[in-house]
Amino acid sequence: MTRQTLSLDPALAGYVTAMQREPAPLARLREATSGHRLAKMQLAPEQGQLLMLLLQLIGARRYLEVGTFTGYSALAAALAMGEAGHVTACDVSDTFTRIARTHWEAAGVAGRIELVLQPALRTLDALLADGQAGQFDCMLIDADKPAYPDYYARALQLVRPGGLILLDNMLLGGDVVTVRDDEAPGAGVIRDLNTALRDDERVSHAFLPLGDGLIVLMRR
Repeated sequence: MTRQTLSLDPALAGYVTAMQREPAPLARLREATSGHRLAKMQLAPEQGQLLMLLLQLIGARRYLEVGTFTGYSALAAALAMGEAGHVTACDVSDTFTRIARTHWEAAGVAGRIELVLQPALRTLDALLADGQAGQFDCMLIDADKPAYPDYYARALQLVRPGGLILLDNMLLGGDVVTVRDDEAPGAGVIRDLNTALRDDERVSHAFLPLGDGLIVLMRR
């Protein structure tokens, strides 16, 4: 029998959150976003802690993300990499990222985060056209699900060998398990991508039941 991951009821989930070593700027941003109608889009604190640890383990200096929302993941990356690090954050919402900019400024890292407000594929293709292939240590994909395969294709070019590619929401609240008429938009795309990533020999692969499902890949 396959050993199952422990289910987290609210009390246990709260305990896990309380046991995170979450820097104060991240905690303040998480609290500021908690009342937002789309707060569930924010990276879970345990995912943020894993991201920070992974960036430190590989000595990351250049981090790229698709999907910034209110800025938690970009802030976590900037804090983890320190003054030598640079974050490129791709989003399309000035409304959401206005919150992000406020907290980046308060944390003293705004100068290390480049926010690009336009469709992410345009930004990624511009980076490739500018000779940035293989220049990033890590890329996080956490945006519109139907475009995940396109983002992943660019990530394989932009991230250096030995670098990391992270994809969030790979469980889609359970919608990836069975096909339903009322499943979340993009569920079929994510379902197929999960299989493709598992079998992709260009990367090392780990599928973690953190948050809404996090896949961590290392480009070979």
